[in-house]
Amino acid sequence: MRIRVKVIPKSKSPSITEEYGEIVVRVRSSPERGKANEEAIKIIAKHFGVSPSKVRLVRGTTSRNKVFEIEE
Repeated sequence: MRIRVKVIPKSKSPSITEEYGEIVVRVRSSPERGKANEEAIKIIAKHFGVSPSKVRLVRGTTSRNKVFEIEE
């Protein structure tokens, strides 16, 4: 399953919400050296109840708008 996500770095608390029909993941990490992407993967995995190794970033490594693939 592929999902489109907007990642917002440097948030006060990590969370995952849906705003205006879009999944928004807030992470505490800064967008340096992929730290925000790693934290986003962990948050998405926890939300969907899968292992972080089952979540893969497909598109948007340096963008706020990303596509993740979740293996079931």
